[in-house]
Amino acid sequence: MENSQKVNDFILQKLKGVDEEIKKGSGGITLNLAGNNHSMPVERLTNEDFLILSKILEKNPYINGLDVRYNLISDAGLYYAAKLLQKQHSLIYLNLMFNDIGPKGGELIAKALLKNTTLKYLRMTGNKVENKGGMCFAAMLQINSSLEKLDLGDTDLGMQSVIAFATVLTQNQTIKAINLNRPILYGEQEESTVHLGHMLKENHSLITLHMSKHNVKNSGLKQLCDALYLNRSLRYLDVSWLSIVSNNIQGEGLVALSESMKTNPTLSNIYIWGNNFDEATCVAYSNLIEMGRLRPDDTDVQPYEVDGRVYLSEVSNGLKRHYYWTPTYGEAFSHSSNAGFSLVPVGQQL
Repeated sequence: MENSQKVNDFILQKLKGVDEEIKKGSGGITLNLAGNNHSMPVERLTNEDFLILSKILEKNPYINGLDVRYNLISDAGLYYAAKLLQKQHSLIYLNLMFNDIGPKGGELIAKALLKNTTLKYLRMTGNKVENKGGMCFAAMLQINSSLEKLDLGDTDLGMQSVIAFATVLTQNQTIKAINLNRPILYGEQEESTVHLGHMLKENHSLITLHMSKHNVKNSGLKQLCDALYLNRSLRYLDVSWLSIVSNNIQGEGLVALSESMKTNPTLSNIYIWGNNFDEATCVAYSNLIEMGRLRPDDTDVQPYEVDGRVYLSEVSNGLKRHYYWTPTYGEAFSHSSNAGFSLVPVGQQL
């Protein structure tokens, strides 16, 4: 009424549900306003809706999670999100994935996290914050010491920002999980992979690393393998969709990665589908699974045999079943094979 704004019935309905939970004595509530997983069409949130929502949440100590994925929030709405992070000291989870947020919105949220000390999990997936926004997030991680999980997959990061993340994570020991999938990289150089390999030698807190579609080749993968011989914290590595182009060394990098698992006792989840598997690769990963070093639920390939030769087929563990949506009822099955970030819990169902 103060803003002369039409009531969004979707928000109203959800807030009534929160009121009922509060009356029951529930705390640590995640307010789910996702626009993509409802049996009936919903009125998706706009920037104006997010303004009203942020005002409501400012003084609500019962809600510690906010999921507004797949809505119509743009950079203007991120201004209100930044204000919310400055004033609300109970929020530990914020999911903004697949809205209409660009570099300016990324800068706003990153700057808000320079002073915020409560948020632990931020998902920006699918918002095109680009290299400029990525650099702001990397700069934020030099100061912020509370954020534990950061998802920047499919945000059009550039080479400069990927290298910046690799550099800052040699010092930041708070981040436990990071998604840097599908950056926009040009040329044949593997500079970003070299820096990420160096980071893994220095970092002893990162548990989950997503670097799918980084155009990693055998030489870059060997850099990662060298790091894994020294690293004792990483449990989940996603290097799916590598580019292996040399017929003379085809699969050599993947075999080296399998060998590193034999000496690294911590690494438990590995995802490699989308590469060119030669016979040596198929045998190597079949052996890892057969000897129990790699659990079938913790990878995206499974071996099978035809005419005495071993092959690898794809299984759905690497497809992140509940990464883009969450079930409206029941429990998500097999946390470790859904998204990787679930290996690093920061709160109930987070």
